[in-house]
Amino acid sequence: MAAVLACRKDAALSHRSAAALWGVGEECAGRIDLSVRGSFESRRVGLKLRSRPSLRAEDITERRGIPVTSIVQTLVDLATELRDGPMERAVNEADKQDLINPEVLREALGERTGEPGAKRLAALLDKRTFRLSDDELERRFRPIAAAAGCPVEETKAWVNDVEVDFYWPSLGLVVETDGLRYHRTAAAQARDRVRDQTHTAAGVTQLRFAHYQVRYEPRYVQAILHRTASRLDS
Repeated sequence: MAAVLACRKDAALSHRSAAALWGVGEECAGRIDLSVRGSFESRRVGLKLRSRPSLRAEDITERRGIPVTSIVQTLVDLATELRDGPMERAVNEADKQDLINPEVLREALGERTGEPGAKRLAALLDKRTFRLSDDELERRFRPIAAAAGCPVEETKAWVNDVEVDFYWPSLGLVVETDGLRYHRTAAAQARDRVRDQTHTAAGVTQLRFAHYQVRYEPRYVQAILHRTASRLDS
């Protein structure tokens, strides 16, 4: 708060300092990050001040009585500084604390085209929130499975009293596809565990692929399918 008051003109914590206040990251030792809407100059030891005329009023809020950039703006700003690992942890923490979930965050980035950090954050989120329609998923998955040497599969089949995405009775193989990685409720996670445990107990092999993998990493999916099918067919 002292750092904000020292600037006195629409200043707010941002970047790493904002992340620390939101509880999604750590502040840089010996440095307090601040952003100011409009032009402002100040040279004070321990402060990193950014003049940001384009920063919108709605991207400034308060937390614990201290002006700070919104959680969306904070995550976008972090994407200009952090590597993928710490950036993913920041998004996970925001989701865990119910500050914002990745799907809402991804939608919010649509209004920030060209803003530093937005493109990189969108690319990171797309790998976790990307989802194909059922028809598109099936259309893309079938040739991958065929190239892997798998026989024709059954779709939306019932196996061990649960509906699965793809099933090969002759191999005893089930493939499930997940559209989301981040935001999973406890109930959804519990259901997935029960499904996996039920298939394993019945001697059925199960693989899980993300929709993003089916769309953008088909060679990897094909390789895993081929190795699994070859083992089961031997």
